[in-house]
Amino acid sequence: MDTDSAVGQSAKRRARGGAAARRASRGGGGPGLQKPFIKRNIRTYEVLDEEGLTLIENNADTILEEIGVEFRDDSEALELWREAGADIRGERVHFPKRLCRSLLETAPPVFTQFARNPERSVQIGGDATVFAPVYGPPFVRDLEGNRRYATIEDFQNFVKLAYMAPSIHHSGGTVCEPVDIPVNKRHLDMVYSHIRYSDKPFMGSVTAPERAEDSVEMCKILFGESFVDENCVLINLINANSPMVFDETMLGAAKVYARNNQACIISPFILAGAMSPVTVAGTLTQILVEVLAGAAFTQLIRPGAPVVFGTFAASISMQSGAPTFGTPEPSLVSYGAAQLARRSGLPFRTGGSLCGSKVPDAQAAHESAATLNMTLLAGTNFALHSAGWLEGGLVSSYEKFMIDQDQLGMMQKFAAGVDLSENAQALDAIREVGPGSHYLGCAHTQANFETAFYASALTDNNSFEQWQIEGEKRIENRANEACRQWLQSYQPPDLDPGVDDGLNAFIAHKKESMPDAFT
Repeated sequence: MDTDSAVGQSAKRRARGGAAARRASRGGGGPGLQKPFIKRNIRTYEVLDEEGLTLIENNADTILEEIGVEFRDDSEALELWREAGADIRGERVHFPKRLCRSLLETAPPVFTQFARNPERSVQIGGDATVFAPVYGPPFVRDLEGNRRYATIEDFQNFVKLAYMAPSIHHSGGTVCEPVDIPVNKRHLDMVYSHIRYSDKPFMGSVTAPERAEDSVEMCKILFGESFVDENCVLINLINANSPMVFDETMLGAAKVYARNNQACIISPFILAGAMSPVTVAGTLTQILVEVLAGAAFTQLIRPGAPVVFGTFAASISMQSGAPTFGTPEPSLVSYGAAQLARRSGLPFRTGGSLCGSKVPDAQAAHESAATLNMTLLAGTNFALHSAGWLEGGLVSSYEKFMIDQDQLGMMQKFAAGVDLSENAQALDAIREVGPGSHYLGCAHTQANFETAFYASALTDNNSFEQWQIEGEKRIENRANEACRQWLQSYQPPDLDPGVDDGLNAFIAHKKESMPDAFT
């Protein structure tokens, strides 16, 4: 298939006019001007000095050598490690000092994930931050206020919303779990939805090696086989089964993607106190162990395959065992892990807009803000769960999605840093106004008022009386209305008909060849 045809047809842009688009282009609060990713012009925040980082790295080396990491039910993985010089005892791999780090010398510190629309391709690593939607919830909280199992229609809706949001740079992966489709077939509809309803980059399936293979094959239809072999078009979430285990499913998916030169996020899933020590330093040590082992494994499969240092860290309630979000300790873990990732020469994933609240209320806002600010200041390169997360990740919420994407626009503006251009210095304005007057009518204010400040499309800053006249709407109400408007006005990006036909034929053939399975 001609790659230029497949990608080029989808590069046509639709113009969006009107006041809503102009407002969105100023603030990022609705469909409008989009950036492919954030280029951070602010410094990262660091919580560990050289002594602390060296201590954790040395402790990780000790654990890798003395305790080891289990690679379960995968004889190929164990044989590859044996050939690389590791000590294999059953399914436990013990790593000589510096073995993992030496293997990671072939991993790229920065890479591009290509989108079918070249204007949407994203940089992963360096000074770039990419926001992606929520990942994994089996439930949704819909626009009627119901908490229910997700469907493929919900999945498509969240893909459409992410496509339209100017502060979301990536279509994500399992934006919700469509339980109305058999487990063994739904990955086909999910990947197709990302391709059909968006032209931003997306993630593949990791729930079985054959589903990862299907994801790659669909991308070969979309981009062309040689393009996929030479470029990253998929990024994928490979979770360690903490503490210090990689299971057959994750290893199988990782091997498929690494062999095909596609990116793996090696991401320990940590609930500190249950799946790692209760201390920040202990958790950081375990995270480093798991990432080094998993990331190095991708280089055994294919040296040079892109790989990301990931972590998902939360604490637990010591009374109930339930995960907690927005608390100080996970932020310290993520800040420290970001430093360790940079020293390892790998891009970094963490954070998002995480909360434990059941509805988009004040708890959700506080916890999400605490996590999101850390995400940006840590220097995160790829941020899953940036919009829509509720109830500890069990629920994808339409209203929360809209509120979160508005906040992401603020982060995008903040990341630009301080403008020191001649216009930004505003000396002419200060000369014009002088002491004792105001800047409302001066030429500089008139010239810059449209872009001077972030303009939220959801927050209400009017008087109490005006708020009453407009119906005393809470932000959830305004988010609900905006979501309905977005979905009603959605227009799909162009997709080459030949590519679309090829994808649908592939999906039909795959579904016909397998019986339905709901477990």
